[in-house]
Amino acid sequence: MANYGIQLYSLRDITKDDFEGALRIVAELGYTSVEPAGFFGHSAEDVANMLDRYHLTVSSTHTGWKELTPDNLAETIRYHKTIGNPNIIIPGADLSTPEKLDEFIDLLNDVQPKLAAEGIALGYHNHAREFELNSWGILTHTELEKRTQVEFQIDTYWAYVAGLDPVETITRLRDRIRYIHLKDGTKTKGLALGEGTAPVAAVRKKAIELGFGMVVESEGCDPTGAEEVGRCIKYLRTLDAQD
Repeated sequence: MANYGIQLYSLRDITKDDFEGALRIVAELGYTSVEPAGFFGHSAEDVANMLDRYHLTVSSTHTGWKELTPDNLAETIRYHKTIGNPNIIIPGADLSTPEKLDEFIDLLNDVQPKLAAEGIALGYHNHAREFELNSWGILTHTELEKRTQVEFQIDTYWAYVAGLDPVETITRLRDRIRYIHLKDGTKTKGLALGEGTAPVAAVRKKAIELGFGMVVESEGCDPTGAEEVGRCIKYLRTLDAQD
């Protein structure tokens, strides 16, 4: 039976006011790791204790690039080492002009070796726009691939929305991937796993074949975040049973 992590943004209706409660819920559902998207004022020591309490690990975090600037980097490293996080993922950035893209790439190339020296990998998480021609006629993701050595957390749903084959995409970039986002939906709306048209089963199969970790993300909170991610793991267990 495969192990699945959960992006805690999926339970954003809970995490802001009851971060520990969200951890308890996902552990009870059968998720084995979490990918926080913010810590809501909790100290690193408190988060580490919560994780231990519910026998969860941190696969990765979604951490804004501003937390990696020179004024913040040392504290960011301390915090993430304390909670046992080996992967910092930048969940997107404003790359809408050549200048912004250049500045962002410079930041990645400066920060990545500093994080690596502390045992932390740096990655980037895509939306659809990175795989679509931008306003000056290039593919932003291609620039990140060519001009940096960062890893990629491919959000397979957004790759699908952009018109790509997610299985081909994660296969092509396999040497720069540790974790993918396993996600479903239509071309216009995210849905729980198994409820949309994205090729979730095929992506899951390929991710297992390539040895990637899988982080579930489901954005609808329909009717609550806990119930939606409950449906997600129930669907995944049906796929596990077919293996």
